[in-house]
Amino acid sequence: MQTSDVVVVGAGLLGSAVAYGLARQGVSVTLLDEGDQVFRASRGNFGLVWVQGKGVGKPDYARWSRGSARLWPQLAAALLEDTGVDVCLQQRGGLHLCLTESEFLERQARLQALQDAVGADYPFEMLDLEAARTLLPALGPTVFGASYSPMDGHVNPLKLLGSLHQACRQRGVAIHTRQHVTTVAKQGSGFEVQAGTQRWQAGRVVLAAGLVNRTLAPHIGLQVPVAPNRGEVLITERLPPVLSYPNNLIRQTDEGTIQVGDSMEEAGYDDNVSTPVLGNIAARAVRCMPALGELRLVRSWAALRVMTPDGFPVYQESDSLPGAFVITCHSGVTLAAQHALTLAPWLAGGDRPAGIDGFGVNRFCSTRPTEGPLDAH
Repeated sequence: MQTSDVVVVGAGLLGSAVAYGLARQGVSVTLLDEGDQVFRASRGNFGLVWVQGKGVGKPDYARWSRGSARLWPQLAAALLEDTGVDVCLQQRGGLHLCLTESEFLERQARLQALQDAVGADYPFEMLDLEAARTLLPALGPTVFGASYSPMDGHVNPLKLLGSLHQACRQRGVAIHTRQHVTTVAKQGSGFEVQAGTQRWQAGRVVLAAGLVNRTLAPHIGLQVPVAPNRGEVLITERLPPVLSYPNNLIRQTDEGTIQVGDSMEEAGYDDNVSTPVLGNIAARAVRCMPALGELRLVRSWAALRVMTPDGFPVYQESDSLPGAFVITCHSGVTLAAQHALTLAPWLAGGDRPAGIDGFGVNRFCSTRPTEGPLDAH
């Protein structure tokens, strides 16, 4: 029987960021990873650190995302110091492209409502095509305009995940791979987690297992109605730096490839690519930036987002089993800094952050319509 202060179930971006943050608190941590054969959103995401547009209907989410973007330089610096890995954080700002006047006006109303709710510390500008081209000269003539916010940016998500795992190991986190957790149970003054014939004991347990939280959360007396939402991505050949700012559809990675995406599909637990969807993504991208039509595509993939009914995170301690937590979100890159630097101290036994009071599971007790499509990243 292996023991530690905290067992974290799930080693994607969410679980890894939390485990890293816990280790920085000086507690001993066991991190259980089922492996890459599962639906791992962390290896398929777009890599944006994105704030603008998030939080309609829940200003706390806009503030939580804004706070994470502010903390991101601290997280990037800590990972560089601990591992020597540069996760290639860039925070010059980002654009959301609008192809029609109606899209533009709807975007303006969305962002203005958020700014009115959050306060002046939510900067954005609405740019016509001429102004948007000063930031992205390659925009095509059929783009109507764009919203711009200096709050936004992007990172290399694979370097982020790898550096989090490396930093966890260097700070003493015991990472166990290929562990399919089947049972979480109260044991004495703590908890026992079982995967096959392996068992771990800890004073606290954190369920950060993505879509698997749906089946594990009842073990600690909670119901978390997460469901998959599929997104697909196209990758081009490598180019010299040509895009200085990311946008909601297109970004250039630090390695030179152009990444194109933005689908949101109700496809169940199917993470295969769909040719019609990829065709629509490519067509919209070429309409936005016609020069993309001359590039060679080198690969594509799909991944499943972890979505709650309203699209917002869950951060919940069990009422019936204190010391057991379930956490989930669909913005593991954007919120990584909050999870490592703000959430982890609470999970280690500190005060609950005031900014997460609206992210409990009780909001799902009554049936109500969802907010509608969220910004995917």
